[in-house]
Amino acid sequence: MASACDSCPSKGGCSSTEQCPSANGTGNERRPSGIEKESLAEGSSIKTVIGIASGKGGVGKSFVTSCLAVSLARKGYKVGIMDADVTGPSIPNSFGLEGMLESDGINIIPSTTDTGIKVVSVNLVLENKETPVVWRGPVLNSLVRQFWGQVNWGMLDVLLIDMPPGTGDVPLTVFQAIPADGIVLVSTAQDLVSMIVNKARNMASMMNIPILGMVENMSYIKCPHCDEKIYLYGDGSNVEKSAKDIGSKVLDRLPLDPEITRLVDSGKAEAVPEDILAKTTDLVIDLIKEKG
Repeated sequence: MASACDSCPSKGGCSSTEQCPSANGTGNERRPSGIEKESLAEGSSIKTVIGIASGKGGVGKSFVTSCLAVSLARKGYKVGIMDADVTGPSIPNSFGLEGMLESDGINIIPSTTDTGIKVVSVNLVLENKETPVVWRGPVLNSLVRQFWGQVNWGMLDVLLIDMPPGTGDVPLTVFQAIPADGIVLVSTAQDLVSMIVNKARNMASMMNIPILGMVENMSYIKCPHCDEKIYLYGDGSNVEKSAKDIGSKVLDRLPLDPEITRLVDSGKAEAVPEDILAKTTDLVIDLIKEKG
């Protein structure tokens, strides 16, 4: 059961698919209309906020988040990552970040990668990064709000939020409390992709968050001898159809490349090839420019 929104009279809380009777007092308004967005810490400014989401785990959402951040930073943009996948954080490992987050006496100071990408993650507040996070929903939600409003982000062009999979408490908190400009959905071409994508789409629609496009991860491998593409889960037509069904499009298709995987797994995400996620990068840059 999801935690109650701030003004909800229901002590047990609302489910993520219910209309909240306290939204505007009518019971007919979607819940976001009755939820105030969290403010940023004094001195912080973020032009554009993009969520990287998926309907299920294991599709490479954190991988896409890391690579997109690197691509944007190479273009000269000031980038931050909020690792909102609280129970399965992996962003610090992708960049080789160690140690604990510090404070300036008022707010949290994010860790910074070699190329200047700012990162906050629960794995940077735990003494042992292998300690499981078994906190209940309200505690998780409070942490996500802190990662937005009590962090000295400074001046960022874009903040990427690595969302947890599914449609539970934490994604709901992100969508309600943080002014996201849109989400990029990550998927593979497996048979269940249509149902899974639709779940994520429907939640985004409930929260009035636009879907910017889709990234098909683990789409194919390249033969090391002839460079022929070998499709692992079909030719991608499932993903194309799912994207079309939700009024979106497939932005990039990523191969399953052992070398790129090795780089990210060994904390060297900033060494991934420059042409990765080219279309997604261009789309985010366009949004940044629109925001001025």
